[in-house]
Amino acid sequence: MIEISLPDIVARGAHNLLTLYMMFIVLRWVSPWLELDLRSPRLRWICALTDPLINALRRALPPMGPMDFGPLAALFVVWIVRALSVGVLAGVAMRG
Repeated sequence: MIEISLPDIVARGAHNLLTLYMMFIVLRWVSPWLELDLRSPRLRWICALTDPLINALRRALPPMGPMDFGPLAALFVVWIVRALSVGVLAGVAMRG
């Protein structure tokens, strides 16, 4: 029988949620090229989820001309947080 501990379930859940958040950031980033109207009532929630992090990173990044590196920086930050948090939780699961 396979035993799955609570820290392992939490690590997998955190990994899945952060990956889903990364997908929303990518969707937000490519929406102009896909001609998606993120102001429509059906898709407005994507901006509400992703804009706080992206806007904070835009303020922290130096101006770089017409390029917007906020979504790219947000992806990088979430990727680092995902790797660190899942690594710590997986380590707890291995010990416990």
